[in-house]
Amino acid sequence: MRDKKHWKILLFLGAITIGFWSLIYTNKLVKVLQHEEAKKIKTYADALKLQYTIDDENSDALNFISELIKNNETIPMILSNDMGEIMGTVNIDTADASDLDYLKGRMERMKEQHEPLEIEYVKGRKQFIFYENSTILSLLKFYPLVQLAIITIFIFLSYLAFSASRRSEQNRVWVGLARETAHQLGTPISSMMAWIDYIKEADEHSRAEAIDELTKDVSRLELITERFSKIGSTPVLKIENLYDVMERSVDYIEKRVSKQVRFSIKSTHANIMAQLNISLFDWVVENLCKNAIDAMDGKGNIFIDIHQDSKHAFIDIKDTGKGISKNNIKTVFTPGFTTKKRGWGLGLSLAKRIIDNYHDGQIYVRDSELGKGTTFRIVLKK
Repeated sequence: MRDKKHWKILLFLGAITIGFWSLIYTNKLVKVLQHEEAKKIKTYADALKLQYTIDDENSDALNFISELIKNNETIPMILSNDMGEIMGTVNIDTADASDLDYLKGRMERMKEQHEPLEIEYVKGRKQFIFYENSTILSLLKFYPLVQLAIITIFIFLSYLAFSASRRSEQNRVWVGLARETAHQLGTPISSMMAWIDYIKEADEHSRAEAIDELTKDVSRLELITERFSKIGSTPVLKIENLYDVMERSVDYIEKRVSKQVRFSIKSTHANIMAQLNISLFDWVVENLCKNAIDAMDGKGNIFIDIHQDSKHAFIDIKDTGKGISKNNIKTVFTPGFTTKKRGWGLGLSLAKRIIDNYHDGQIYVRDSELGKGTTFRIVLKK
């Protein structure tokens, strides 16, 4: 969730940055083009004025000026005299050029964009060049707005995609949590029902033994209730000996799985201490060990190695199972992700939440090789 929030912020800032610099760059480009077009019109006006002063016999000069005038192929222009009569047009559609009403309206619009250039070709007689921005320049002016609109649509669609992804993830979490609850409660409840049937037909001695087992199942239900009640709240952490905690957790699991699963625990020091909430931490160990057992198809070895450095304690839980493909290593902690046909994809995501959020630690796949096994590492502050 935190990563997605960061991605949303980065996406928004990136879009704003692109839009901002694009707007600045395009405006700069528009100004440069406007300046160049103004120079072209000025050159055109000077050439036209010069044309009136050159003798008809000077054909080379006239040809040069004629070519200079024809060079304008992009800027629409209308030439009129001082009486307002239209003398000619440049870069205006042939059909429109014959419509005087259209041309007069176009002249007014041109005048709103640029002041017409004045040409005095005979003393006291003037002509005026009306012009407007070229099509390219006009389109370029609107380009930043179009780009910003596209970026806005992109941000909106991205937001919808992230929101849909978040809702889908939340749904998977809720479904997984409901199933995990049923799974956690199922074993002790089934056991209690069996013991109750047994007590009904047992003698006094057997009843005392059954009651003792019932008490264990009730304690298990209390532990499950305590675990779920702490999800979403801030649990109390106490300094615990990691070897002792792991030994108790493994002892509980070992009695309830196949004898073909062998556990091994070793620690580099007798007293490696860390701050833990035992009920939640046991849940993490159970989930990791259950996944390991499933990966080994109920047959293999689980090695637990506890060591430390100056600031951190490390717990490596290694199995001899199927391993995890490289494509899945980064997604194994995602809610809903599972490779089991009947899996719910919540065990590892719960484990990550418990370690990361409640113990301020880390949990990740240290290494994995297909067909040889996987090692999960838990990092805790000492």
